[in-house]
Amino acid sequence: MRIGIDARLLGYRQGGIESYISHLLGALAKTDCDDEFTVLQGRRARGQVMGPKFRFYSVWTPPHHRFEQLILPLELIGAQIDLLHCTDFIPPFRRRCKAVITVHDLAFLRLPNLLTKESERYYGQVGRAVQNAEGIIAESEATRDDICDLLGVAEARIDVVRLGIDSRFRPLLDEGPAMRFCQRHGLPPTFMLWVGTISPRKNLGTLLNALALLRERDPKLNHCLVVVGENGWLYQDTLRLVEELKLSDVVRFYGRATDEDLLFLYNTAWAFAFPSLYEGFGLPALEAMACGTPVVSSDLPAMHEMLGEAAIFLDPQDAESWASTLLQLHADADLRRTLRERGLAQVRRFDWRRTAQETITVYHKVLRQ
Repeated sequence: MRIGIDARLLGYRQGGIESYISHLLGALAKTDCDDEFTVLQGRRARGQVMGPKFRFYSVWTPPHHRFEQLILPLELIGAQIDLLHCTDFIPPFRRRCKAVITVHDLAFLRLPNLLTKESERYYGQVGRAVQNAEGIIAESEATRDDICDLLGVAEARIDVVRLGIDSRFRPLLDEGPAMRFCQRHGLPPTFMLWVGTISPRKNLGTLLNALALLRERDPKLNHCLVVVGENGWLYQDTLRLVEELKLSDVVRFYGRATDEDLLFLYNTAWAFAFPSLYEGFGLPALEAMACGTPVVSSDLPAMHEMLGEAAIFLDPQDAESWASTLLQLHADADLRRTLRERGLAQVRRFDWRRTAQETITVYHKVLRQ
C-alpha cells in the first residue's frame, strides 16, 4: 500500500508534534513491511535518505494555511497515495484517498481561553476532522476519553497508540561530557529543569512562583532553573513574571535544544518539573525519567497514565505545594533514588518501534474498511 505522511510541520518549528513526526518516520523506516511511504514536505525542506520504501513529495501549501483546504487536495493528486496520515489533527476534507488523523490532545477545547485566534481557526475544525477521517489515533487513553466526551466519537473508532522514547535518552555513566556541556553554556553543575513551549498552557508561572517561595525559605539552596524551549503564545507574560519575582539571576532561558543537548540537560538536572495545565501525553517527562531524573508532574489523567508510580503528582495551580515538595525532594537523596529507579523501569513500556508497528496496523485496518 502507498501511505502518505504529512511532515510539513518539520520545516517550520520545533515542538511536540514535530518530535512525534520525526521519530515516527525514523521508526517506520526500520519496520519490516511491504508498504511504500510518501513523505509530504514543504518546498524548502530537504528530505533525508531513509531507505527504498520512502520517497519525498514536495507541496507548496504551508501547514495551517487559510487556503489549505482548497489547495492541498489538488497538490495531493500527484502523490498517488492510498492513505494519508495527517499528523497534525486536520485532514484535507475533500480528497481521493482515505485519511488517518492523530489527535495529540484537546487542550484547545478544555482550555479555550489559552488559544490564539489563528490556532482557534485551525484547530476549531477538529469536530469535522474526527467525523471526516476514516481512522483516528490518540496518544493516550486520556485523550481518547476526551475525544469521546467532547466530540461525541464512538470509542471503537479510536485507536490508542502511545509514543516511544528515543533510545538516546539514558543515564550517562561518564559525567564528564555533561559537565563540559554545562561549562560551555554557562550553566551550574546541577539545576531544576523545565522543557516545553513557553505558553500559558505549560503553566511555567506556577513553577516560578514556587521558586520564589523556595528562595525565601532556604536562601542557601541551589535554586537555578533552566527553561528549555521556544517562545510560544504570550511568552512575554513569563518574562515579566521572572522580573516581578526578581528571579533573573536564577532562571536561565536556554532556548531551542537538540536531542543531544537534552540528553546532557536531563542528566545534569536534580529534578524535572512539569506543571502543565493539560497534557495528552507528556513526552518530556518520560524523556527525563529515561535519563534517571526525578520527575514532579501536574496531577493530570494523562500524566498518571504515562508516569504511573514513578513521579510525584501535584495540583498545577498550587505553588505552595510545588515549593514544599521540591524542597523535600532536594533534601531527600533516598526519595530521589527511589524515583530514579521507578522512572527507569516505567519508561521501558515506551518504544518507537512498537509505536510504528501499531500505527501501521491502524493504516491497514483503515484500508481494509
